[in-house]
Amino acid sequence: MKAAVFKRYGDPEVLQITEIEKPVPKKNEVLVKIHATSVTAEDPKMRSFDHPPLLKLPVGLMFGFRKPKKTVLGMEFSGTIEAVGHKVKDYKPGDEVFGYSGLSFGTYAEYKCVPETALMYFKPKNLSFEQSATIVNGPLSALTYLKKKAEIKKGDHVLIYGASGSVGTAAIQLAKYFGASVTGICSTRNMELVKSIGADHVIDYSKDDFTKAHKNYDIIFDTVGKTSMKECIRLLKPNGKYLLTDFNLSHILASLYTFLFKNKKVIVASSNFYWKKEDLIFLKDITEKGLFTPVIDKCFQLEEIAEAHRYVESGHKVGNVAISV
Repeated sequence: MKAAVFKRYGDPEVLQITEIEKPVPKKNEVLVKIHATSVTAEDPKMRSFDHPPLLKLPVGLMFGFRKPKKTVLGMEFSGTIEAVGHKVKDYKPGDEVFGYSGLSFGTYAEYKCVPETALMYFKPKNLSFEQSATIVNGPLSALTYLKKKAEIKKGDHVLIYGASGSVGTAAIQLAKYFGASVTGICSTRNMELVKSIGADHVIDYSKDDFTKAHKNYDIIFDTVGKTSMKECIRLLKPNGKYLLTDFNLSHILASLYTFLFKNKKVIVASSNFYWKKEDLIFLKDITEKGLFTPVIDKCFQLEEIAEAHRYVESGHKVGNVAISV
């Protein structure tokens, strides 16, 4: 089968399309013929071994310091089940599914074996395969932070920094679904998009400093790690939460301190540890009801995977980048 393989860390050109052995499902696995996958912001970091200092040691131990142990990247997928192991009960050949392969990676390929119990569910009927492949990583991260960590509720005032990214575009729509008033912060060119997906107020960070405004929030969600912790905590209402997807040691220490002693919380977490199949079911449900739509910036072919990585690395993507397999 065809796959995008990399045998050393480096620039996007280390990704090469080649033929590898097609997997065979074990007794409790399904074989998914992958129609689409994605390039998340984390994928280029794995390809180039470009991780924050806190993560270099654990990532190196798990996936290799000198060269990658997992040579096929990709975590999000959508496709059709081609075969099932003899103990599989919930799926059958022909079922259209979407899901997340996690740390086994492997979705930059034509086929992937996935355990029946994996984070996978039936594809939303109203979405294409490319759209379906992008409603896992970003939306589940946003859902975990807003619902499980911040306990968002109707009437909350929520500020989302990095509102045009994968997590940001999902967070806006989910916050509106939960009944919050949403302020999105993005660049000039993305203001109309952010408004179109539900933001009540939009601030252009290149022209206005939101920390100077006389407004307080129940939740401030920094999806890109570019805000000032001190200023954001100041803008929180009593019992407010400051959410960070990109964090360092000082944020972790602040999270522990505010958890114990303050009525304003700094919250950091590796959100994928909290993802459940019922979360995928929830996303499928609200998507089919027209209450959530993934934002796709560009769609590349698998043969263009190096170009897709280069585009994501540029930092200019809006929403998600899909890969058609």
